[in-house]
This record gives sequence, C-alpha cells and structure tokens, in this order.
Amino acid sequence: MADAIQANRLVKTYPPDIRALDELSLSVPAGAIFGLLGPNGAGKSTTVLMLTTLLPPTAGTARVAGYDVVREGAHVRASIGAALQEAALDPMLTGREHMRLQTALHAVPREERKPRGDELLERVGLTAAADRKVKTYSGGMKRRLDLALALVHRPRILFLDEPTTGLDPQSRSALWQEVARLAKEDGVTVFLTTQYLEEADVLCDRVGIIDRGQIVAEGTLTELKATIARSTVDVVPKDHEQRDRVADVLSQFGELTQASPHGVAVLLSGDDVGLAEVIRALDAEGLDVEQLQLHAPSLDDVFLAKTGRTLEGAEKEQEEEEEQKAELVK
Repeated sequence: MADAIQANRLVKTYPPDIRALDELSLSVPAGAIFGLLGPNGAGKSTTVLMLTTLLPPTAGTARVAGYDVVREGAHVRASIGAALQEAALDPMLTGREHMRLQTALHAVPREERKPRGDELLERVGLTAAADRKVKTYSGGMKRRLDLALALVHRPRILFLDEPTTGLDPQSRSALWQEVARLAKEDGVTVFLTTQYLEEADVLCDRVGIIDRGQIVAEGTLTELKATIARSTVDVVPKDHEQRDRVADVLSQFGELTQASPHGVAVLLSGDDVGLAEVIRALDAEGLDVEQLQLHAPSLDDVFLAKTGRTLEGAEKEQEEEEEQKAELVK
C-alpha cells in the first residue's frame, strides 16, 4: 500500500531558539487512520500546519498525496480536507449557507452543490439544524459542520487537529463514527491529532507518539503495546495500614509503579509471572486483599514508557468517567 503522507526529518524553529519540531519523520499508508498522540505543546498542531501547507518547514521535506508540500502546495491543497482546532465558521450564516459557500469555493458543479451539501449535512446529523444560524449551534454541532465542510470536494486525505477536544461524550462518539466510516467506506486517509488515549485506541490503525517535537514511537496499537509486553498488578489491602507490607511482597515480582492512594501496583518483570504467583505470595504473608486487578499493557503504558510521564488527556478521560458515574448515581 502506497504512503499517502511522508515526512522526512521535518524541523520548525522560532526565534530566538525554540525548536517546535525536531527532525520529525513519519509515514501514513493510504486509507489508514493515523493518530498523532501527544500532550499540549508537543508539536502536533505544528505538524498538521506543515503537512497542510499552512506553515513552511525550517528544514526537512514532506509529501502529501504524492506532492511536495513546499513546491506543489496547490496540488496538496486540492487533495486534502482539513478541520483545524479553530473552526472557520461565520456565526451569522446557517449550516446550509456554509455548505453552499464551501461548494462554490471548491468549484463543485452548480447542479451538484445543493445535493452534496444536503448529503453531508445529513451524514453529520445536522439536517434538522441546517437552517439555523451557527451562533445557535453547540460546540459539538460546530465541529460536525466543520467536518462536513472539509469533505465537500471529496478529498483523498483528511486532517483533523484535536477534533473532539471539549466535546461531550455523545458528540465525540458521533464524530468517531463518521471518521471511521470515511476511512472504511470511502477510502479516505485520516490524519488526526489527539491527546485522548481512548480516541487513539478506538479509531486509529497506526499511532505516532510525539514528545517535544520528536516521534518517540510509531506503529500499530498492537505493535506499540508489544514493546511494553509487561502487565501491571494493582492490589488494595483490606487493612490500608498494611500497604507497606503489600509493597514488600509485590516488589519481588517487578518494579513498583504509580497506584491509587490506598493501593500498590507493580509492573511485572516478565511474561512468566502470573496472577496466581502474586496471590500465593500475599496469602503466605497473611495479607487480606480488598481488590486485586491485572492490567494488560495499554497505550498509556506505552506513552509513559516512551516519555517518562503520563498524557494530559488521560487525566481528563478519567475525570469525565468519574463525572459520568456520578451522574448515573444521581
């Protein structure tokens, strides 16, 4: 399968000596959903701006849809759609008027403009709100309209810069479904940036982890998780005062790692260590357990291993899950 996007040692510097991208290289196969995963300030948006020809590189090269982003920018722009972090929407226009304007700007044949606009509005779930002014739209509706606008000319490649930031879970799920459909049914290559681990896990065929302007890991989710190949055991003792004794036992099986306030966690030293051995060791010391869980390697573990820190979006996801649980209890 040919690569739809290729970047080779891209560099972007700003005065006096800020290095936003540091020899970044990556490749995205045609028809794949590629996720660039990293915290705020890692270089995700800078990468997208370069690949969409909106920002020239200081050094390095990139080809999108087979065209050089510096020398053949017009061809690149004709081949791509983009929904960036700030949606370029006029609050006084309706959704339908936005579609009419966008189809005209992309020189869609006049007789196709209305059917194409109606089709896309229906696809993103905005038919009922098509004749309302955008200033009345919610954040999720604006993001979906922005996505529809990026698709009017049937681009081969779609760039989405943190498309679900700030969206409620329902809006996020709806946008995920449409992105997945675009890749599966229409063969569109999707390049998205995100700081949400769940988003990358659900959507992406391949993931690149970016940190401080460099790609520190790239591959399929299976490949990335296999680089860790170590599971974690979390234990919460019934008597929280026995936490130190539990830690002493678990330290026999690997490296102690971050856990809940009352629990102890260990990153197992190898595949040959199982849950049964851990349970037997705790029983031998007479330690009663309130909760014991085995966690397979996750994308969060990969990010931690490659960067030495957790992802900001992971904390937000946990907060949102806790809020949803609280709502259910109410």
